[in-house]
Amino acid sequence: MAIGAPFRFSEPLREGIILARPNRFIMDVDLGNGAPVRCHCPAVSRIGGLDLAGRPCLVSDSHNPKRKMPLTVEAFSLQQPDDAAKQWIGINQNASNRYVEHFLREGALDDVTGPVAEVRREVPLGASRLDFLVNDNLFLEVKTPLVQVQTSVPAYVPRLPEAPFSSTERSLRHLRELAASLARNERAVVLYCLYYENDGFRFYHGTTYADVLATVDACRDAGVELWQADFRVTPSDVSLMRCYPLEKW
Repeated sequence: MAIGAPFRFSEPLREGIILARPNRFIMDVDLGNGAPVRCHCPAVSRIGGLDLAGRPCLVSDSHNPKRKMPLTVEAFSLQQPDDAAKQWIGINQNASNRYVEHFLREGALDDVTGPVAEVRREVPLGASRLDFLVNDNLFLEVKTPLVQVQTSVPAYVPRLPEAPFSSTERSLRHLRELAASLARNERAVVLYCLYYENDGFRFYHGTTYADVLATVDACRDAGVELWQADFRVTPSDVSLMRCYPLEKW
């Protein structure tokens, strides 16, 4: 059962089929009109190490003629294009803070934050700007991991060749600054947002895993809390399905 009122899109998302991802910012999509449409891809990393050509997707329209690519791919499905009831995996990392702010103000994340009286966005902390300051005493940083898609992947979905992944310094800096903030604030939280059903996020075992694990352990010992939020994406809305502390890394 969903928690709180969903975040509703301004209009229903359109369904299409991903044809290719020429680079990390672009996806070519068949929207059923016979011609490929170039869309913005809002995920900056690999997406689960998967080749998404042939996968169904959901596309939003900004209706902004000044944008080079007015359309954005919001989600994809691991099911076949002709499946009637698809489950979607959201990939819009740019929109994640917008969704979280909605649910903060709805009170749907009170298990994490306690009752919310005030929400501030993009608050300076050290050399960073962290995503939220809640009630003036809780820093909350939002992460939307997509390098791994931690769910069952059908055999018909091809995988891309393995590639090293070491882009963790920004995340580690945020963790260290969150730990340091506890000298002045009561709580510091990292909220891992998964836009699909996931049984427990585990960090990608990339080339810097040992450094990441050591930093995470030190920050948890200092009092930084790690939480996971699972969301469901449909053509009409985004719902918060559950939220719980991460006990293991």
